[in-house]
Amino acid sequence: MTDLAALAGKAVAVPLGAIARFRRGRAMHPRGAVFDAVLERHGASPPFGVPWLDEVRSDPVVVRLSRGAGLPAPLPDVLGLAVRMGSDDDPVDILLSSTGQGRLGRLVPVPRVDAEGVYSSIMAFRSAAGPIRFAALPRAASVSSDPEPVAAAAAHGAIDLSLAAAVGSEGWRPFARLRSTSARGPLDSAIRFDAVLNPPPGLTADGPMARFCRPAYATARRAGPLGR
Repeated sequence: MTDLAALAGKAVAVPLGAIARFRRGRAMHPRGAVFDAVLERHGASPPFGVPWLDEVRSDPVVVRLSRGAGLPAPLPDVLGLAVRMGSDDDPVDILLSSTGQGRLGRLVPVPRVDAEGVYSSIMAFRSAAGPIRFAALPRAASVSSDPEPVAAAAAHGAIDLSLAAAVGSEGWRPFARLRSTSARGPLDSAIRFDAVLNPPPGLTADGPMARFCRPAYATARRAGPLGR
């Protein structure tokens, strides 16, 4: 049986690769700010039964907050929030986009001007608990999504989010806190994130969105940088 999601991913990879070569950089999310943060996992109630989600520990992470099409504020854009834990040789990446919050809204990208709002992983992950999606829920005051204000807010520890997960269409269960600790220079480093290749332990990118992203990212990556 033909996998339409995979075929669509291969088709989309062609123009994305061309854009990456033209820009000599990212085809998507070209404008963003990279900063250091700490991810404090406290576990969820009730637990998920997935060790990485239920574990209590604190880790330094690298975060990138970006604008999907690269449009300048005050124009709205689909925002991206990427989090990397671990080393470059053994990374764990979580990629989220600005979306709605409800059972259906979490699957729909929502353009925004400021960085406050809900971010979620439209792509699902297979786990022992069932299909998992992630979300970042705001805890602090709003900041513009342009890279310069994001970097300034990060430098003062003003970016503060709750990370949550949901099984299927269930409600979000917070399991961690993400707090910025310092800005990075230059404003936007060459770090790349890949949630398909680098999921958290015990999770596997799954479903139509994963099958769409896998060939799209792989093909465009050969042509030029694509990830956030």
